[in-house]
Amino acid sequence: MGRLTAMTADRFSFHLQATDGSARRGQITTPHGTAQTPLFMPVATQATVKGLTFDEVRGLGAETVLSNAYHLYLRPGVGRIHSAGGLHQFMGWDGPILTDSGGYQAFSMGSLRRVSDDGIAFRSHIDGSEHFFTPQSAILNQHGIGADIIMCFDQCVFSAGEPAAVKDAMRRTHRWAQVCYDTHANSANAARQALFGIVQGGTIRELRQESTGVITGIPCDGYAIGGLAVGETKAEMHEITQLVCDGLPTGKPRYLMGVGSPEDLVNSVALGVDLFDCVLPTRVARNGALFTPTGRINIANRRYAAQDAPLDDACDCYACRNYTAAYLRHLFKAREMLGPRLASIHNLRFILRLMAEMRGAIAAGRFAQYRAQFLAAYRPTDEKRRQTQKRRWVEGRGAA
Repeated sequence: MGRLTAMTADRFSFHLQATDGSARRGQITTPHGTAQTPLFMPVATQATVKGLTFDEVRGLGAETVLSNAYHLYLRPGVGRIHSAGGLHQFMGWDGPILTDSGGYQAFSMGSLRRVSDDGIAFRSHIDGSEHFFTPQSAILNQHGIGADIIMCFDQCVFSAGEPAAVKDAMRRTHRWAQVCYDTHANSANAARQALFGIVQGGTIRELRQESTGVITGIPCDGYAIGGLAVGETKAEMHEITQLVCDGLPTGKPRYLMGVGSPEDLVNSVALGVDLFDCVLPTRVARNGALFTPTGRINIANRRYAAQDAPLDDACDCYACRNYTAAYLRHLFKAREMLGPRLASIHNLRFILRLMAEMRGAIAAGRFAQYRAQFLAAYRPTDEKRRQTQKRRWVEGRGAA
């Protein structure tokens, strides 16, 4: 990977290559290369995947990464990135990049933000300075950053929130999406950057159906499902994902935002989703939680203290090829920075290999069997515990 990016196409495109049930195998093409779907985008929020180089990220099998326009707007600034030649040049990644507009970050700031029909006012989490994002400014920020895929500005709310609040946020998202599209379509950047619309509506079926109809009525290059994985049950998430996917156009990519646990990836691909992103694999890795074919484990547990063999014999990541589980545990117990790095490498490789296996299974017409075998072996995190943790996070944001 060099510092200079090689342009490979003038415009964004999506080619659907195979289907198996509702599962889809395809390819996206951008000015900075191609990527195979279904794909998972490691999250480089602030122009870095925490603790890893982009050579390492590419070596793990990543073809596309996600950065966040809100964070980059605050630091180092859109102007600084633009003057450096765009985000690809600035951070040294030569593949496709997707930027989130900042709507979710504004949502997660709790009392630090105020929403109106014009946009979202917020205080910087860095220095407390006041800022105001509008649909127009969110698009112009992403123009300046130079990502290959940019997102409409939306208002995310808790999926289990008050129906009236969910409805208001959804309709505000619809108005903002039209402004985002008009701003983008009337700019020179429309020839180089793809714009995705976002479907909202919480877990209310009627609202999700309404939102799907309105957002797909705007001729975006792709469509995202937002406002999930924010407090609802897994069953609700799968139900709404299926409902929205059934209403999305076949010939455009579908992106489920913020979902990254292995079982959710497999189940969502089965529903027809093409793109995913999530901080989960690297965030839990930094706390010693590692993915295995039978579920997530805590490397700090005593049982790994004398395991003088790799954590996963079948894993081809750098950590499993070169170190024992006992050594990984030692690194975490000693609070050595190599521990979180190796764990992040392992978890991202696990997820990216999972995506590659699903692509192969779809192409071979055996995705149903692959899914059944994976889910039979993989033990998900306890649902009640997961929701308790999410509720505490919600309460914490409200008190922030």
